[in-house]
Amino acid sequence: MQNYRSHTGGAVNVITLKRSFCHFYHLKFAGYMSITGIFAIEKWDFATSSVFTNLPEDELKMLTINMTEELYPKGQIIFREGAYPSGIFFIREGKVKKYKVDKHGREQILYVANTGELIGYHALLADERYPDAAATIENSKIAFIPKEDFLAVLDKSKQLSQRLLKALSHEFSVFANNIFLIGQKSVRERFAIQLVLMREKYKENFVPGMAVEINMSREDLASLVGTARENIVRILKDFKDEGILETKGRKIIIKDVGKLIRVANQ
Repeated sequence: MQNYRSHTGGAVNVITLKRSFCHFYHLKFAGYMSITGIFAIEKWDFATSSVFTNLPEDELKMLTINMTEELYPKGQIIFREGAYPSGIFFIREGKVKKYKVDKHGREQILYVANTGELIGYHALLADERYPDAAATIENSKIAFIPKEDFLAVLDKSKQLSQRLLKALSHEFSVFANNIFLIGQKSVRERFAIQLVLMREKYKENFVPGMAVEINMSREDLASLVGTARENIVRILKDFKDEGILETKGRKIIIKDVGKLIRVANQ
């Protein structure tokens, strides 16, 4: 065990960072096997979950010596577009939306980051303001690594530098795929793709045949797809009638992921 400070001041006991990253990596990818071969999840998902995995002990110690942790309630902003970064964030538990807001106050969600992922490091590496904002979409536990500690390890570690470069390159491909998605796919197809992606992100201790509940507001789903809330409600009804899913309040349970992937036309 090792200790690090929480934002509220007290000491927090956690498993070593090395074990945590390995554990999160396993949980994140263990459930993907059910759609392997029929849906290329890697085309749409960032790859920061393994960035810190198996780093040398001295580098992990440098990263964690001033690490803090905070519980963020659902809907809390982590950082705002245009602010200067003072460090990077690691999602220990929960989900975070990265989004931009237009001049009319409308949100466009760019990506939903999951447990085990890093956020906020692009602006820090570029020494620029945040190009987007980040907020929780459920109660989340977020660790914060100060800028000075992160850059010190990055300057020392060839392995970390290579991993971050690879992650950034992959994220460019993900955003390119999303641009194509918006320009070339119908709203129905785009929504189907996002439901497949969200189903993967909401898996916990998944075993084949297990029901997965997507717990997102219709507004966030509409923002993620790039359409109006009314369209999301209408397509959900269509998908229910087609036996693809069922709903319980705001929760969405995918009953036939294969059929959903066929609708996505991927």
